[in-house]
Amino acid sequence: MTLSIIIPVFNEAESLVELHSQIVRVASEQSIDLEVIFIDDGSRDESWKEIQKLVAFDSRVRGLRFRRNFGKAAALTAGMTAANGDMICMLDADLQDDPAEIPRFTAKLNEGFDVVNGWKLRRLDPWHKVYPSKVFNWLVGRLTGLKLHDHNCGMKMFKAEVGKEIRIYGELHRFIPVLAHARGFRVAEIGINHRARQHGQSKYGVRRFLRGFLDLMTVAFLTGYGQRPQHILGAIGLIAFGLGISELCYLTLIWLMMNVFNVWPHEPIGNRPLLAYSIALTILGSQAISLGLLAELIVHYTSRPSDTYSVSEVAIRNEDQ
Repeated sequence: MTLSIIIPVFNEAESLVELHSQIVRVASEQSIDLEVIFIDDGSRDESWKEIQKLVAFDSRVRGLRFRRNFGKAAALTAGMTAANGDMICMLDADLQDDPAEIPRFTAKLNEGFDVVNGWKLRRLDPWHKVYPSKVFNWLVGRLTGLKLHDHNCGMKMFKAEVGKEIRIYGELHRFIPVLAHARGFRVAEIGINHRARQHGQSKYGVRRFLRGFLDLMTVAFLTGYGQRPQHILGAIGLIAFGLGISELCYLTLIWLMMNVFNVWPHEPIGNRPLLAYSIALTILGSQAISLGLLAELIVHYTSRPSDTYSVSEVAIRNEDQ
């Protein structure tokens, strides 16, 4: 089986030769049929020149160059489109991921799993990246049902059919195991060696975690209600609409008691804050239900049949035998 290694590159010229050397050494020791795809994601240093040298030196290496920086998800998507292997391995170019772990990933896939996610047992990152990441991983497990120690790990390996069935954009690359799990693929996790950064600097900051939480909401919605948006939007709408109508009925009853039956002293209903809240809830509920119906129409007219299922195996009878 052929292994395609996809490596997004952004201003990491100093590490590429060493990374290629380590990958080739592992492939040679394990007799792995290999192809390596470097994707230059708009680097401003000498990364593309280094990739061209590696392509000229090793026929197993290919390079793609973006016109500008489109992000890691776009680079991985381009790499998966270009890959010819039966298995695909994602690897960062900063030398923090250890190519020596590749045989353990392939062995885990051969046990019957479809996706293997890395878990940095001993992270060599500053505390302000480690602890928010722990909270993030806990939230992902709670909201999606797939509990992994390290969803953010850049080293992942999966079968080629996984890459054909899932779509990643924005920053959804970190949720590849979650998206695959939602399609019914078997996901496993292995502890890996995490190395200290040797070149360059981290490209992530506080904004990464803020975007991560927003992406988590997107993934939770897509995996839970992507094919049935009215189930969540309609539920929210019905609850809000029901509360709003109930409050309006309550205010109507009070008005009747004060103005028709003269049971209570007269007081203008318009002075009560509950009136504004009930009207707002009624409008919000109506809008949520309407949005749910529009979302259902979009899903109905734009989704492909294959989006609703995932085929594991096909058994047919050969009539010629």
